[in-house]
Amino acid sequence: MTASQPTNDLAATLDDGDIALGILDNTYSPTLVEFYGELGVDFIWLDFEHGGPDPWNASQMEDLLRAGERTDVELLVRIPDTEPTLVRKVLDLGVRNVFLPRVETADEVREAVRSARFRYDDGPGHRGLASPRARRWGLAEEYVATEDRETLVGVTIETKASVENLDEILAVPELGFVFIGPLDLSVSLSHPGEIDHPDVQDAVETIRSKAVDAGVPVAGLGFGMDDVNEKAANGYQMLNLGSTTGALEQTVTGWFDAYEGTDA
Repeated sequence: MTASQPTNDLAATLDDGDIALGILDNTYSPTLVEFYGELGVDFIWLDFEHGGPDPWNASQMEDLLRAGERTDVELLVRIPDTEPTLVRKVLDLGVRNVFLPRVETADEVREAVRSARFRYDDGPGHRGLASPRARRWGLAEEYVATEDRETLVGVTIETKASVENLDEILAVPELGFVFIGPLDLSVSLSHPGEIDHPDVQDAVETIRSKAVDAGVPVAGLGFGMDDVNEKAANGYQMLNLGSTTGALEQTVTGWFDAYEGTDA
C-alpha cells in the first residue's frame, strides 16, 4: 500500500505568476488554521520567530499541519533561524513552505536551501532520507522527486546587510521567494518603527525591483486593502492581509464603538 503526495498549491500559484493572499495566525490554533482554510485563504503564516510554541515540538507542529491538510490550505512556516538542522526537521514533519528570518549572506541562504533538497544545483542536497511524517512513514510514492519539486524555501530581507548582499542572495539556485520586512529594516537602518522613512522606503523598493528583475517572487505585508491592491499591481505575488489578533481587535472595537448604551 502506498500514499500519494499532495501538490504545493502555494508554490504552484507563484510559479504561475499569480497572487497568493494569506493570514498570520498569531494564536497558533489548529481550530483557526482549519477555519481559515474553510474561508478560502491561500496560505496561513505561522511565525515561530517572534512567538508560538517551540518549532522543535513535533506534536504541536503536527496538529497545526493536520488542521491545514483538513481544509487544503498551505502553511507558511517561519522558523526562528536559518539552522539547516531545523529546516530539515520541519520539512520531515510535513511542512512544505519554509520561511527563513534575518538572512544576510548568499552562503547562508544557499546552505539552508540545500538542506531542503535531496538533489541541489546539479549535485547532492543535504536533506536526510528517512521515513518521517512527510514520507507518510515510508508509504509515500516518489518521495524524493516530489519533495524536491514541491518544497518552497524563502527568505526575509530585513537587514541592512541583506540589502547590501541582495544580488548574490537572489542568485541562489531554487530560492522560492523573498519576503520584504519593513519593520525590522527600519530598525537595521536606524529608524525603528518609521517604515515610511525615505531610507526604509528606498530599501523596500530596491528589494522589490531587484527581485522582480531576477524573477524571484516578492512577498510582503499588507497595511490595509488599499496597500494590498497597490502592491499586487506592483509585482508582489504573496501578501499577508492581517493577523488573527488584528482582525479581532478591529471587530471588537467596532462593536464597542457602535454600542449606543442605555439611559439609566
